[in-house]
Amino acid sequence: MLTHADIWAAIDALARENGLTASALARRAGLDPTTFNKSKRITREGKPRWPSTESVAKVLEATGASLGDLIGHIDGGLGSHGGPSAHHLPLIGSAQAGDRGYFDDAGYPVGGSWDEIPFPEVSDPHAYALEVSGDSMEPLYRDGDRIIVSPAASVRRGDRVVVRTNEGEVMVKQLVRQTAKRIELASLNPAHQGRSLATEEVAWIARVLWASQ
Repeated sequence: MLTHADIWAAIDALARENGLTASALARRAGLDPTTFNKSKRITREGKPRWPSTESVAKVLEATGASLGDLIGHIDGGLGSHGGPSAHHLPLIGSAQAGDRGYFDDAGYPVGGSWDEIPFPEVSDPHAYALEVSGDSMEPLYRDGDRIIVSPAASVRRGDRVVVRTNEGEVMVKQLVRQTAKRIELASLNPAHQGRSLATEEVAWIARVLWASQ
């Protein structure tokens, strides 16, 4: 059965294939840039909002994809018996994560330069994996460990988070305190100092869901 998540995941997949964010895809299709935003996929009453057939048709025209391509993205998420197939998450090294072209303004993975790893499906279709480089996160995370990050997950005090600054610096820390003006972060490695950042210095912050050990 086609689900709300299936169709939105397929549209997101078309955007990624073309190196676009959801907003950029909407613009290319001649739609309002916010048409495919996460906040527009659920109504104020909490009900799923489906994309219109007109917007889907414009996306296919803008990307040169066929309806079969779109359906292929949907079918690709199902096994032969309708159950979930092996799921893959985008993977990038933490040392590369500060470079341009890997994330959109909301912290979602974009572009075609990501590797992939198999991983059980998570509720956030934009979840991704970072491979730890160096010893700055020891003893919790070591060189070569992989952490699974969810841009859509709510972030609370005490969570381990990935933070990207407007200057392109990417760090993995523990959230100590977040206010309207500042974000206080504790280092995972006692040999390194924590950080205190003004809110306007931060491009995005995302929660770490899981880590390989």
